[in-house]
Amino acid sequence: MNISSIIVRTRPENYDAVWLNLQECEFCDVHFGEKEKGVIIITIEGETVEEEIEKLNKIEQMPLIISADMHMSYCEEELDKLRENIDLNSTVEELNTDKKAEEIKYFGSLKKKY
Repeated sequence: MNISSIIVRTRPENYDAVWLNLQECEFCDVHFGEKEKGVIIITIEGETVEEEIEKLNKIEQMPLIISADMHMSYCEEELDKLRENIDLNSTVEELNTDKKAEEIKYFGSLKKKY
């Protein structure tokens, strides 16, 4: 399950209406807000990131909302799946190999290596 926090912005004069609309919708939970700043903090949940993005897009399309930005996302299951696929044996074997410095390929960044 993914859980993400969303920062919703609206004009202060529209705050109450937006708060009520968000509380009545079925795809988010409203937690905190500052009427003077027109900011509301909500969370959304989904089985996948794609499901969360769909919900975020629905929120962005709601009336009187200026913006809805994902602030933080957490997904324990996806992290666990990635951990399962790590081949630690080959990594340890590579680290234990004696090589001359000239034989080591340095890319300066993992982006270039993978």
